[in-house]
Amino acid sequence: MNEHSQPAILRYTAFSADPEGGNPAGVVLDASGLDGAAMLAVAAEVGYSESAFLTGRTEAAAPGARGYAIRYFSPKAEVPFCGHATVATALALAERDGPGDLEFTTAAGPVPVTVVREGGELRATLTSVEPHVTDIAPDDLAEALAALDWPAADLDPVLSPRIAYAGARHLVLAAATRERLASLHYDFARLESLMHRLDLTTLQLVWRASDTVFHVRDPFPVGGVVEDPATGAAAAAFGAYLRSLSLVPDTAELTLHQGEDMGRPGTLTVTLRAGDTRVRVSGTGTRIPAPAGA
Repeated sequence: MNEHSQPAILRYTAFSADPEGGNPAGVVLDASGLDGAAMLAVAAEVGYSESAFLTGRTEAAAPGARGYAIRYFSPKAEVPFCGHATVATALALAERDGPGDLEFTTAAGPVPVTVVREGGELRATLTSVEPHVTDIAPDDLAEALAALDWPAADLDPVLSPRIAYAGARHLVLAAATRERLASLHYDFARLESLMHRLDLTTLQLVWRASDTVFHVRDPFPVGGVVEDPATGAAAAAFGAYLRSLSLVPDTAELTLHQGEDMGRPGTLTVTLRAGDTRVRVSGTGTRIPAPAGA
């Protein structure tokens, strides 16, 4: 890209009102002139775990919603869906055009988002695509634990390992203690290889603080990132996972704390509704000042 084709790149953090918290994302509100290679180059330049690119307007299925086609890129590859970049993009649109209903057409399917103003903050709620949860083969689980250097005895026996999907695939592993979750020093290449083979976007590592409060961490080597600070897609998948194991009521609100061990604390709210298999993920966010010279 030359300087005349360089798109306007915004930077937002999602799931925290503090620019130093949550998960930062690049946001390009007009990527209609960019192909996939150019979007990947922008994502690599920005250097966040993901960047989102609006490629054009669409006819939203929901009456009154503003519709957009969207693509997501990590610094290494395109991903089908990214929750925190969706929230970041929705907040950027709300600041430009006002709060309201949006619908994003993603590679995983349509994702409605509602943005409201609560006090002085904007808050976005995304609704996932249809989720599903599957078993993981014993050999694959053993390889994941070996890459993490986690003994099987350190797993929470109530929260059994599963692969959960709500727009992207995540392996859910539950630590028996907060100390186990805090100690994350894994074999990057080994875990990346397994994740490519299983088509995983992140690992959703969790510790159960109570029936409705969890601390989570998300290794993301397939995106070229050691750890994702606040992961909306994995939060949605985790909500579906808990419901599949009948560990939460049909209607429930869960709080996920993520990023604390990285020094970027964020909070994700996961909502389950009776009669609707989809999962809702909510959070605040804020714009990050552009770096000097950008």
